[in-house]
This record gives sequence, structure tokens and C-alpha cells, in this order.
Amino acid sequence: MTGYNRLYPGQISGPREFRHVQLRYFRTVRRRGFDTLLHSARVTYDILRNDTADIVHIQNGGNSVFGVVLRLFGKKVFLSQDGVDWKRDKWPWYGKFFLRLSTYLTAFGPHMVIFDNVFARRWFEDRFASAKHRFAFIPFGSEIDSDVSETGVLTELGLDPQQYFLFVGRFIPDKGLHYLIAAFEGLDTDKKLVLVGGAPNPSPYEQKLRATRDSRIVFPGFRYGADMHTLMKHAYAYVQPSDIEGLSPVILENMALGTPVICSDIQENVFVVEETAMTFRRGDVAHLREVLGYALTTPTRLTANAECARMRAREKFSWDAVVDEHLKLFGAVTRFDRS
Repeated sequence: MTGYNRLYPGQISGPREFRHVQLRYFRTVRRRGFDTLLHSARVTYDILRNDTADIVHIQNGGNSVFGVVLRLFGKKVFLSQDGVDWKRDKWPWYGKFFLRLSTYLTAFGPHMVIFDNVFARRWFEDRFASAKHRFAFIPFGSEIDSDVSETGVLTELGLDPQQYFLFVGRFIPDKGLHYLIAAFEGLDTDKKLVLVGGAPNPSPYEQKLRATRDSRIVFPGFRYGADMHTLMKHAYAYVQPSDIEGLSPVILENMALGTPVICSDIQENVFVVEETAMTFRRGDVAHLREVLGYALTTPTRLTANAECARMRAREKFSWDAVVDEHLKLFGAVTRFDRS
């Protein structure tokens, strides 16, 4: 099995193997949108030139054109679609136009389309009824070792356990960080707000976020692995203020770690958390501030929610089940084509 990764200028290659998966790296540019297309084109060429796979699993409908190419060369192609990408505010008009056109290739190009949430699948089913037999739903998994290796990241960042709210992700408009920062700036608390991550490419939006004068807001940059899980495990609550999501892996990770979750009430988030999280009205800064304030005064409610969320993550979102469902799908399509 081969996994392909992209490298931006200045980044270095990681390990060449992980759990028996061979890892390959291809460089791309930093220009938003074009970075994905260039990387995917290089990966497609490598697959065809070196015949590295019989089954190809592609991420993101914007890459569906490469799925068509791979299928023409006899590959079994599966594509994962995590949401309605053309609605995301991070894209300029031409990016949204391209992604909207790509939905046709997404629906009819691969052998199967795998959705991580039922709402995106329903959207495709309503518009491409003749292809609905090729649409599958498989959620993300959530298991994380509850005995997370402690790192020195809290000391490094000057943080104390339970004394900060946390967000992890990309700094793009549809993640709603402008709501979160505005809500937190008006909150009367000594706790901090830790915003882990950044923009995949430099943007005015990220610069505006970082221009806050609130000294309680911490920007530690990108953090991965044990550092990230340590930050999650010791947060007072994790906050996801998204306008748009698929099925959020980071919410699932926090649920699995027993970290309380506060999130916007978009249907994709509610599908994951059900009644195990505090929610606020999407895009409503005043309501988000109110919910954050309520969370500060009701720590026992947060603790109870977190325990229910941990149980839900364990019972409903198993990585073993996710892997089994993918393998069944790959095998079913391969057997059907051979029959």
C-alpha cells in the first residue's frame, strides 16, 4: 500500500513507511487551489508510470478529474467527499465554480463515492439520482489512546490544565474563528483561548485573526501527534464554531479523549455530538459568548457531557469498523467488475 503526501516550499519529507504503508512525497506550490491540482497531477502520473496501485482512494471531489483519468487506465477508483466544498468561503469565485462543476465528475467518475456524513450524500442523491447506487456512507473513527503521552507543550506555551478553551484546525472563514475570537474578547474570564493551526497558504483572513489585542488568546502554530492530544486532553472545553463541516475528525478526537465540546448547531456537528455537547446558533457571536459564559459556571455539566460523549464515540465511531467498511466496499466493487 502506498500513501501520497504533499510538501509545500520549505517543508521536508517525513518517514518513508508507517505501519507497513509506503509513504511518498511530492512538492507543490503555495498558491491556494493550484497546490492541490499540481500535487494530484503528480501523484496520478506516478501511479500510472510506476503502477503503484490497482485500487486508488482519492480525497476531495476537486480531484475527481484525476479519478476519471485513473479509471480510463483500468484502476478501481474510490473518492471520499466530506462536504459541499463549493460553499466554503475560503474559495474565490473561480474555485467555487470549478468545485461546483466537479460534482458531476464526482458523481459519475469513480466506481464509488464515500461520504463521511449523511447530509452531503443526501445532496448528491437528490441531484444525481441515477448514480445513487454508487454513494456510500462511512463515518470517521474516533479511537485515541486515553493514556496520551504527556509532553512539555503546556509548559512551553505557559498553559495550566483546565485553564483554556481550545480550537484546532485551519484558519479559513468557514471554520468560524472570527466568531470565536469576537465572542471570547467580550468574555470576563482569566482562562485563555488557544488556537492551534493556521492557514495552508498565507491569507489576509489569518492576518486579521492574529491582529487581536487580547493577550489571553494564544497562537501556537501547527501542533501534531502527542502535543495536539495533550492540548486536547487538558483543555477546559474544545470549541468548534464552524459555518460548514463534513464530519469533523477533531470533534471526534476530543469526544474520545473525554474533552467537553462546544460547537455550532449546524446539522453536521449535531449529527456527531447529539445531546453530548453544548451548542450555539451558527454565526451568532452573542449566543456563542453566552454559551461560553454558561460553560464557565457549570463545570459539572461539562464533565457529564464529556463522559456521555466519550461513550458515544466509542460505541458509534470505531476505527476498526471504518476500516472494515472500506475494505468491504473495495472488495465488493472489485468482485463485481471481475464477475
